[in-house]
Amino acid sequence: MTAAPDHRPTMSRAGLGERLGPYLPVLLIPAIMLFGLVAIPSMSSWLTLTVSGLAMGMMIFIMASGMTLVFGLMDVINFGHGVFISVGAFVGISILLVLAHMTEAPSLALNLAAILAAVLAAMAATGVLGWAFERVIVKPVYGAHLKQILVTMGGLIVVEQLIIVLWGPEEIYILRPEALQGAITFAGAAMEKYRLLAVGIGAVLFVVMRYTLRRTKIGLIVRAGVENGEMVEALGYRLRLVFVGVFIAGSALAGLGGVMWGLYQEVITAHMGQQIMILIFIVVIIGGLGSVEGCFIGALLVGLLQNYIAFLEPKAALISNIGLMVAILMWRPQGMIPVVKAK
Repeated sequence: MTAAPDHRPTMSRAGLGERLGPYLPVLLIPAIMLFGLVAIPSMSSWLTLTVSGLAMGMMIFIMASGMTLVFGLMDVINFGHGVFISVGAFVGISILLVLAHMTEAPSLALNLAAILAAVLAAMAATGVLGWAFERVIVKPVYGAHLKQILVTMGGLIVVEQLIIVLWGPEEIYILRPEALQGAITFAGAAMEKYRLLAVGIGAVLFVVMRYTLRRTKIGLIVRAGVENGEMVEALGYRLRLVFVGVFIAGSALAGLGGVMWGLYQEVITAHMGQQIMILIFIVVIIGGLGSVEGCFIGALLVGLLQNYIAFLEPKAALISNIGLMVAILMWRPQGMIPVVKAK
């Protein structure tokens, strides 16, 4: 009698593929870095561009994380998200100008204390603005995506004009705090001190957000609300308050990102938030709507790719991230790590 064929190896291979599936997007980061290492002839140049790309990606993640949470939980397309970036930058930089005696001191502790004060003020201001924005502009158009796009764009234009009224129409040029100016040299590569700080802040924020969403009660409610809001409300939780809290938190994160982006560019304008929104939308889309992990990976991919391509072929940098988005959506139409809602 012939023994039945053993299909266990096939099942094992399928199981391995399923287990590796969620981690494949993470592998894109070292893949992009390897591409840069091969394409860029100088190791020092590659290291400098890599740190710059990671710093840029971390700042984009900070600004985009709030937007992806708002869309994932509240199903709100907020085209006005960029205004919180601009307001955060102007409030934060205004505080830094007032604390010039601290930013001009050669003490790293004083410089960091001034940045912390600026960040807290920016997050407080944008958090309050986010609450008002949600109450006045977003609340009446829940469930109507076209109206959300129109009214949030209108809100962005109005607040941008208010920024011009309060701070003037001119660009404001700024200098980074004294201890964060310049660069340190490692393996022949010059790495700016501020960009290293940005990488650290972005990494810490990602860990805190992931821990909050996965290990705390409020995070459990938020994730459950994304997947099945009706069930959460049936259990007695006031999901509406969670909505407002998430919107405020997302606005505050945009304010934090605005301060960091302003110091990164060393210039701020009323329209700076609107200009960076293209990259933010790309990150949110390729990461998967509502996914913090996907947003983090997408932001790093965008930052690294843009820096590498800008060095290799500056003209192609304008379309490199669009190409990245097209490639990823052809691979995974719902984004790299999509949040699946209950039907």
